[in-house]
Amino acid sequence: MLKTVPLCAAALAMPLAAGCSAASDASDGKAAKPASLAELAQQTDCSLTGKRKVKDLEQGNCKTARGRYVLLSFTSDNGMNAWLEEAKPWGGTYLVGARWVAVSQQQTLESLRGDLGGKIVQGDGHGSGHGSGHG
Repeated sequence: MLKTVPLCAAALAMPLAAGCSAASDASDGKAAKPASLAELAQQTDCSLTGKRKVKDLEQGNCKTARGRYVLLSFTSDNGMNAWLEEAKPWGGTYLVGARWVAVSQQQTLESLRGDLGGKIVQGDGHGSGHGSGHG
């Protein structure tokens, strides 16, 4: 039961660190194509660290001049959509392509979108029941 927690923890940590924001979409004219984790890393000049692979997805961490981000490649649209539905309530910002997702801060994702295409999606706001919110 707890074995699935470490896999998701790294990807979910980035949305938590990215801050609260309202849900919105922004898109670019470039079409996002399906790509493996290695292809996504190559397209963004990233040397992957912390790579993980399970049945439905591959995940790796990147740190480049653009910033820190997590790349995820999925074997199916259904798998990606299910992952996004689980991740979005945590907040954060996502660059969503065809069976892949990048997770980081808005500015980093806007830069990556120039290479990968895709659509920037905001996670759900969080912290509304915590009084002053983020300080």
